[in-house]
Amino acid sequence: MAHTVEKIGGTSMSRVNELRDTLFIGGREGSDLYGRIFVVSAFGGITNLLLEHKKSGEPGVYAQFANQDTGHGWHDALTRVAAAMREAHRAVLEHPGDIEQADAFVSERIESARNCLIDLQRLCTYAHFSLAEHMMQTRELLSGIGEAHSAFATTLMLRRAGVNARFVDLSGWHDKGGFSLDQRIEGAMEAIDAAAEMPIVTGYAQCAEGLMREFDRGYSEVTFSRLAALTGAREAIIHKEFHLSSADPNLVGQDAVRKLGRTNYDVADQLSNMGMEAIHPKAAKTLRQAGVPLRVTNAFEPEDPGTLIDDQPAETAAVEIVTGLDILSLEVFEQDMVGVKGYDAAILETLTRHDVRIISKVTNANTITHFVDAPMKVMKRVENDLVKLYPNAGVSVRPLALASAIGRDLNGLSVLTRGLQAIAAAGLEALGAAQGPRNVDVQFILEREDLAPVIKALHGEYVEGGEGKGGSLRAVA
Repeated sequence: MAHTVEKIGGTSMSRVNELRDTLFIGGREGSDLYGRIFVVSAFGGITNLLLEHKKSGEPGVYAQFANQDTGHGWHDALTRVAAAMREAHRAVLEHPGDIEQADAFVSERIESARNCLIDLQRLCTYAHFSLAEHMMQTRELLSGIGEAHSAFATTLMLRRAGVNARFVDLSGWHDKGGFSLDQRIEGAMEAIDAAAEMPIVTGYAQCAEGLMREFDRGYSEVTFSRLAALTGAREAIIHKEFHLSSADPNLVGQDAVRKLGRTNYDVADQLSNMGMEAIHPKAAKTLRQAGVPLRVTNAFEPEDPGTLIDDQPAETAAVEIVTGLDILSLEVFEQDMVGVKGYDAAILETLTRHDVRIISKVTNANTITHFVDAPMKVMKRVENDLVKLYPNAGVSVRPLALASAIGRDLNGLSVLTRGLQAIAAAGLEALGAAQGPRNVDVQFILEREDLAPVIKALHGEYVEGGEGKGGSLRAVA
């Protein structure tokens, strides 16, 4: 059967009751309801409470448990999670019987997790056991609770509406474990008839590889893409709260942006490099290799086909996206660097050791500059390490910003030249600029306060001027 695998993010999940009659049902009846597999994230904010806040870093249950080997502050945090879960499902469920079942589900999962963590703390009071050795498994255990809860509640809601929905729990709750990701997915889907039922699948999947070890909070898209590949989906669909558009409408104006409509995985990779993922790059790779196209839609405009992402080149050259982010520059100047090998490798090793994400870099005879996306406190540690390694070098870290024009094919558009001219015409200045030979992106280095007006100026030049037809991601979380 030619089915789709569709993912709903956490913010949209908090409004899943609004999607019941549009996205899930939408006028369909009988067999037309099926042939769709849904992968769901936790309700908005729940994973932040279980782990830590994704943006502010405020500690959740995991962070508090990790920092208090024998303390009990995490108990209160877990109790707050239970209350937030009940509030979340009561906002989307209407029938008292469904709410009662969802309440019982939350109680069972939360108290089981609490007992598990208590036992782990007690075990680690013995010198033979170290809590640090079990923290990754603890992180996975806690994270999986959020997706299981939202999938269970969504299944209840759809069944109440007459849909033959089926809760598919990949979290490995109380099973023997030891399965690979593929085995976990294939085992769960083996007895499911997608032509006659609607699977509601947890975004987290417990597996021997440990999804969070490599992907951390990006695990749900990895599960989603692997499920689409393994089941031979005709299309993978991500439902967001907005369309992929030519720029952030908050910066350039709602009337100025244009929906992409069509792009390819190369552009999706460039977006990931800018920290604005249409999809996790490893998930994109899985879909690309399996020959499964990706569609990104606005969940609350189900009649709109959204943007199709596949492996096809552009028919005409165009700037599709203008976007940007705050960065830090790490500059290492050493007069004796000329003709000497090893400086670049040592700097990269230091950045890798501190888990710093590199966006771009430039070099000349005696200077190597990396533009990175990392907290200042981490970069200060990097700076200290490099000063010790190269005591005669000048090492500095500076807050900057990077704006980027992205498209499947930028050949013949003079994007670099026109961009510099547009920035100058706006009374601003680029501190640096770069364009690679593949002609899929052009980057401009700026002072931080200039980022928003530069994006507006570039969008006006490339997109509103009629040469391009797309732009940046809107606040991808």
